[in-house]
Amino acid sequence: MIFYILQVVLFQVLFLLVYDIALSKETFFTKNRLYLLSTTVTSFFIPLFKIETLNEVVSQEYTVLLPEIVLSPQKVIEKTSWYQSINYVEVLFVLGMMLFAAIFFIRLFKLIRLIHNHKKSSYKSYTLVLLPKNTKAFSFFNYVFIGEELTGEKKNNIIKHELVHCKQKHTLDLLLFELLKIVMWFNPMIWIFQKRISLVHEFISDEVVSKSSEKNNYINNLLSEIFQVENISFVNQFYKKSLIRKRITMITKKRSKQIKNLKYFLLAPIVVIMLFYTSCSNNQKSNIVVTSYSKEDSFTYNDNRLMWPSTPFYNINIKNKYALYDVPLSMTGVIPTYPGCEEGDRDCFNNKIKEFVIENFDFDLLTKSKPHNEVYVHFTITKKGTVKNIKTKTEFPEIEKHAIEVLKKLPRMKPAIKKGKIVEISYYLPLMYKIKKT
Repeated sequence: MIFYILQVVLFQVLFLLVYDIALSKETFFTKNRLYLLSTTVTSFFIPLFKIETLNEVVSQEYTVLLPEIVLSPQKVIEKTSWYQSINYVEVLFVLGMMLFAAIFFIRLFKLIRLIHNHKKSSYKSYTLVLLPKNTKAFSFFNYVFIGEELTGEKKNNIIKHELVHCKQKHTLDLLLFELLKIVMWFNPMIWIFQKRISLVHEFISDEVVSKSSEKNNYINNLLSEIFQVENISFVNQFYKKSLIRKRITMITKKRSKQIKNLKYFLLAPIVVIMLFYTSCSNNQKSNIVVTSYSKEDSFTYNDNRLMWPSTPFYNINIKNKYALYDVPLSMTGVIPTYPGCEEGDRDCFNNKIKEFVIENFDFDLLTKSKPHNEVYVHFTITKKGTVKNIKTKTEFPEIEKHAIEVLKKLPRMKPAIKKGKIVEISYYLPLMYKIKKT
């Protein structure tokens, strides 16, 4: 999940750089609005797409090394502590979502109160809400909020301006970013994109209104008075002091030449590069060798399958262990789903296996063996989601038998999927334990 989030942020940074460098100074305001909306949404989906021809071809039964599990009596003590099972990152994430959702609904309620508590005038395509004793001017969907102290031509131009926001449904754009801010509140790019698109909204409205009125008069209206500003990020505000200079610059700017529309074609190679990156990331061929220090015994990785030796082995050296730990989802499609986990959630799968083994392993049995030892377990999750082909290697037959019994108790899972087909997948689980004997 963290890697996915980092990819989303990275892609949004790249899209924003293209916009700021190549597109933001052009007068293709409607196209810029579409660019900002589409790239923001696209950045969430690109990491999910994989180009199959770029993926390394693997056999349907692929053996994956799980993170090692350290067994000790101390683990029994740790697992009884309730705080050990809390995922503080998830708790922080949910609390952040709740906070920003609360802020959104408080501001939405504030708008609803303004609508119900003030004088309204209904027209064919909009409703005018008059705000007493102020000079605020903003819109929300088909509601135009305007201060009663604004009169004459200034008031008419402001209403014309806000009606453009209403007709072009700019509020929907801003609400999309409000939703993204709730779901991904920790991503600063969402705020930056929302500011960019708010400015584009103003450019669009200014362009429409300035065509129907004399530009100099319209600019003078912008500069003549500092309007009050409503501190709500999802309303279209007529006046924001920080944006006035940019708006005036765009109003007086010559229209961009049509040839500059070609700049938007920059998006195509950028998206292709991103797709290439997501398809190939963490998908490099692994040079994996597992060998024994014994003279006769060996354990090798060949043809994407783990080959077990005919004789016991004790000391094992694993080269390039990280490559096995980090087998990408694209190589198996969707890994098996442990009950209670989201589909294909590898971290949840690993943690559930670990919790299950620690909970079901007989720690008293370990005291009968050496103080330091390892148990290596190989098992396969079938197309039905059950466990089969459980094999172990250790010096102590009792522990070997017990490890097999523990793995047999694993619950039925949703099987792995490769290219739309259900497949078997094998796992290699190292169990390490240390016992302090008195």
